[in-house]
Amino acid sequence: MAADTTLIILGASGDLTSRLLLPALGQLLTREPGRSIRLHGAGMEDWTDEHWREVVHAAFQTIDAESAFATVSETTYSQADITKPADLQKLLDQAEGRPALYFAVPPAITEKSCLALSDVTIPEGTILALEKPFGTDEASAHRLNEQLAKLVPEDQVFRIDHFLGRSTVLNLLGARFANRLLESVWSADDIGAVDIDYPEPLGLEGRAGYYDGAGALVDMIQSHLLQVMAFVTMEPPASLNQLDLRDATSAVLRATHVRGDDPVHNSRRARYTAGDVGERHFSSYVDEPGVDAARGTETLAEMTVEVRNARWQGVPITLRSGKALSSGHRAVTVTFKPVRHLPGGFVGESEPSELVFSLGPDTMSLGLNVNGADDPLELERVTLAADLGEGALKAYGEVLSGILDGDAMLAVRGDAAEQCWRIVQPVVDAWRKNEVPLDEYAAGTAGPASWTT
Repeated sequence: MAADTTLIILGASGDLTSRLLLPALGQLLTREPGRSIRLHGAGMEDWTDEHWREVVHAAFQTIDAESAFATVSETTYSQADITKPADLQKLLDQAEGRPALYFAVPPAITEKSCLALSDVTIPEGTILALEKPFGTDEASAHRLNEQLAKLVPEDQVFRIDHFLGRSTVLNLLGARFANRLLESVWSADDIGAVDIDYPEPLGLEGRAGYYDGAGALVDMIQSHLLQVMAFVTMEPPASLNQLDLRDATSAVLRATHVRGDDPVHNSRRARYTAGDVGERHFSSYVDEPGVDAARGTETLAEMTVEVRNARWQGVPITLRSGKALSSGHRAVTVTFKPVRHLPGGFVGESEPSELVFSLGPDTMSLGLNVNGADDPLELERVTLAADLGEGALKAYGEVLSGILDGDAMLAVRGDAAEQCWRIVQPVVDAWRKNEVPLDEYAAGTAGPASWTT
């Protein structure tokens, strides 16, 4: 019986495939054993089918998904140059059912391969799945979008953002839209600030070739956190299908700008020096293998934006992410405005309420001021907390599930990818001109001592 879909992993011998894609596929097939899928790997290395099967089997074993290997045990491998039309045509011709090309290769190779696809006969329904970064600026993203539009319809292009894992995003949307208590106060009338923070304890992890040319701003804020922000701030969609949801997120991104059009005063950058994160020692970033210190690449980036529409006008939204940081809180924090009037006689804590969505493990907490147990006039801070569903699948499992189902609900649409570049460009320009100082922080700390959180 022919498979419904052939998942063709381009760059099958790379780290992304063995470390993330294959284990996620194993988990998906364990959870959903009835899927009809054929797996094919393609890469520049001269591997045999047997060696490729060993790689797949080993990856499945890492997450105890060995039983799922039977579904793809006949997987095959091709040595191929995916920038050549003839090699791409052969891969597509061998596919069973609908082909899904997953570009697990560097962005420059992806772009060359997409150009080569112009000279290939692409089967109807073919899905193209592309990893970030999508282009290097707004203009290059637009050119790539134009090229992709010549190949397949937009709903068959999956621009991958694993941050938009189904459980995390839908937990946030469920809390926001299914509770009148929150839905009715979700605007500048009641919210004073939003912070989206994603500190990472990891360093380069062998990715200097990519990271030193990108930095934290492009790697995390442009690629991920702006998308999370769009789900936090979008207008309520009519439904959660891919058309309505992506219309809503794209609309809010078009309204997003650097706060006050002032990137100098509304952005900060820094890079780490030697230090310890837990028991792990880090050398200074500039001493890491493959790093060119003259580039001035930041490992911690922060920018504040605003959404210029009736719902959010005037609310500062701060996006922050960095590497080699102490174990900070990865979260979306919504800070409400203070009460209009606090009657005289109350003493103690009276800070504004905060609603916090943790980004893995998924939790939600609400900080409130309540009467103290001993003195009813003395206010104390309490936190109401709830564990949210983790979802059955890891982030890349959810990504692969959407690809195999042809459901682009949580894939990034082309215009949204371009808007994210537009939003960060003023900050990129200011940093290139050295208008914003490059601060330093010791690895294992929360950031530069001069920064206030």
